Amino acid sequence: MIANFIGYLQSFPKGCLRQKNKSMRTKNLNSIFTSVFLFLSLVALSVVKGFAQESIFPIEEKGKFGYINKSGKVVIVPQFDFAETFSEGMAPVIIGEKRGFIDQTGKVIIAAQYDKTTPFSEGLASGKKDGKWVYFNKTAKVVIEPICDYAYKFSDGVARLQVGSKMGYIDKTGTFVIKAEYDGAYDFSESLARVKKGNKWGYIDKTGKVIIDFQFDDCFDFMEGVANVRKGDEATGKWGFIDKTGKVVIEMKFDRAWPYAEGLSLIRVGDFKKGKYGYMNKSGEIVIAPAFTGGDYFKDGLACVTSSVDIKNTAWQYIDKKGNVIINKNFKYLSAFKNGLAKVSSSEIKAGYTNGYIDKLGKYVWP
Repeated sequence: MIANFIGYLQSFPKGCLRQKNKSMRTKNLNSIFTSVFLFLSLVALSVVKGFAQESIFPIEEKGKFGYINKSGKVVIVPQFDFAETFSEGMAPVIIGEKRGFIDQTGKVIIAAQYDKTTPFSEGLASGKKDGKWVYFNKTAKVVIEPICDYAYKFSDGVARLQVGSKMGYIDKTGTFVIKAEYDGAYDFSESLARVKKGNKWGYIDKTGKVIIDFQFDDCFDFMEGVANVRKGDEATGKWGFIDKTGKVVIEMKFDRAWPYAEGLSLIRVGDFKKGKYGYMNKSGEIVIAPAFTGGDYFKDGLACVTSSVDIKNTAWQYIDKKGNVIINKNFKYLSAFKNGLAKVSSSEIKAGYTNGYIDKLGKYVWP
């Protein structure tokens, strides 16, 4: 970029800064200064954007928590009593027995003063202090002081609150836009939220209008345009998928089905104890046969699965979207890949450590 800018300056005719006409000279100078300013602004924006987008991951070392980058380099020295993942450039940490927030340099931005917190979402986070919940921004300024029993994160411009045994939603002024009248509720996802009245679940929009009637015995959020729903009890009921009009687009025939992630849904054929897990596409076609005793969502193109029968000594591997085992190291504990790394545990891990991070080749980058 710098080389391109120098070339741009050299493209001006020689002597353009020595015009006899003063107004012309001033005009050319202003043009150059404007170009310089715009160039430097773009450089600064690029640097800030690159920093903000850097993914860093929490680690534990000798009882303290810090962070590494994608290469495994420690970028925030372990110093906290607990640390969670970053969201919108901020991460919740525990210092002593209280929770606060740090930025990506490790600087404490919001002092550890809360007993509970939610991650930053849409510029705000919530925290419980002295028995009361509040919402605050990234400068620690309290902007909403709701009267509630629990304050959840913002999603699609609204946040759900628990008031007594009921659930409702507020906007960013703290005003209830959907009154607390539901027996259960979850965050908005793809403009709809699943809510419960009595023993049945349905879906509402952000005005509180019922879009899909209360008819399901269980359901999950809309993901990739569809939602997995169940009719019947947990033991004998069947799962399928609906669209945003409530139309069944994949027949309710599965003993268990999970939301779509990267175009595939984890499904189970059989009961919890003896059932087998596989994956199906958006057309309802099974593309990875139910042959596993456990599985997880696809993230970054990989999903963790197990064929172990002994749940006390489960060994996990990672497969691709064709069902091929890509990383086979018999992990004892693992999580989905995110931004190129996954947190795992195995016999290969360095002595003195419980967990570590691998890349998509299965190589440990930390410790």
